[in-house]
Amino acid sequence: MKKNFSILLLIFALAAQSQSNPQSYSFSLQQAISHALTNNYQVINATRDIASAKQKKWETTAAGLPQIDGAVSYLNNFEYTRQGITGGGGLGGVPGEVSTIAFGTKHSMNAGATLSQLIFDGSYIVALQASKTYLQYFQNAKQKTDIEIKEVVTNAYANVLLTEESKGILEKNKTTLSKTLSDTQQIFKNGLTEEENVEQLQITLASINSNLNNVNRLNDISLKMLKIALGIDINADLKLTDKLDVLTTNNVDLALTKSEFAIDNNINYQMMLNFNEQRRLEHKLQKSKALPSLAANVNFGYNAFANNFSFFNINQKWNMFSNLGVGLNVPIFSSLGRSAKTQQAKIAYEQAKTQLTETEQNLKLQYESSKSDYEFSIEEYATSKSNLNLAERIEKKQQIKFKEGLSSSFDFSEAQRQLYTAQQNYLQSMVNVINKKAALEKLTNKN
Repeated sequence: MKKNFSILLLIFALAAQSQSNPQSYSFSLQQAISHALTNNYQVINATRDIASAKQKKWETTAAGLPQIDGAVSYLNNFEYTRQGITGGGGLGGVPGEVSTIAFGTKHSMNAGATLSQLIFDGSYIVALQASKTYLQYFQNAKQKTDIEIKEVVTNAYANVLLTEESKGILEKNKTTLSKTLSDTQQIFKNGLTEEENVEQLQITLASINSNLNNVNRLNDISLKMLKIALGIDINADLKLTDKLDVLTTNNVDLALTKSEFAIDNNINYQMMLNFNEQRRLEHKLQKSKALPSLAANVNFGYNAFANNFSFFNINQKWNMFSNLGVGLNVPIFSSLGRSAKTQQAKIAYEQAKTQLTETEQNLKLQYESSKSDYEFSIEEYATSKSNLNLAERIEKKQQIKFKEGLSSSFDFSEAQRQLYTAQQNYLQSMVNVINKKAALEKLTNKN
């Protein structure tokens, strides 16, 4: 007993330890995308939608296959249902007067089975075609979800790298500025500089501290957003192995903008084609309702009657029955109601074709805009990199002049602000290259 109790305590201890030590992950961008395409919550449900659509497709198919139904019924007549007759002298009634008579037995039971088969129905044929389109819709929806999740993960991954790089730069700036402030305070104590120079540096340092605190908060938020996109617990330990500068260099690919836009690869265009097919089949369905339908059924069973409940006795007599039925339904006249529905479906189909043309034109415009944005982001990246080098040189010269008393604190602070702005612009330009390429790849559906 004590041994079993100790094992139980050990199990609880291990479970508690596993909860207190969340799982750790380490991903490059491509690894993160691969993980998300399997574990993202939207991707998981999109996969389930496909599985559900396959079952729906079979449900539609099964409607035209043989159907077998069985039924057992039991009737106990507490009071017989009586039938009125006129006269009935031969049955003991008074000629010319209304009398009643009861038919039936106290107990009756019926057991049988029915086999039904649809032989021809135009609506069923269209439904089979529509079920394939229905499944294709969810397959396209799954593909669209994958494409969108890829972009979401790319953007979230880049944002985490941005906050991490920003934090590193701000900490470096803080260290450098703190040393400059300390040296300037010492020089002020010796009476070799003005107090305004110290105060100006203190203002700049306070701003850096505020920005650093904000970046730390943003880093935590962006990291949790990435975890949600990956489909992992927000408290899990996540390490990103790619570096922002390397990732940016790998995403500079002007060849991507030189190829022709294959609109057939765009998932939104494919879904609009699917929508057009649905409208076409709806039109076809309405027209098929003017066709006759033919079905057949076979019934087989037994019934029994008794004034005492003896249906399970070996001597109880059971009467067999069977029949075959064929039904033909021919639509003849609906006061033009079917025609009105058919015309409505035709109009909806024509509207869908117009929407397809509109979608095609909009996608071509989006491609040109996205391509322009991507090309600009590459140009901006090169410009900001050059501007950063210039800002670093200017700030370094102003720092030397400031320490030697050849430059004012205002000039030095202006050079610092210019450097800090150039640093953030450079980081943002790298993220823009990554994000704009992801947006372009989303349109072209290229990996």
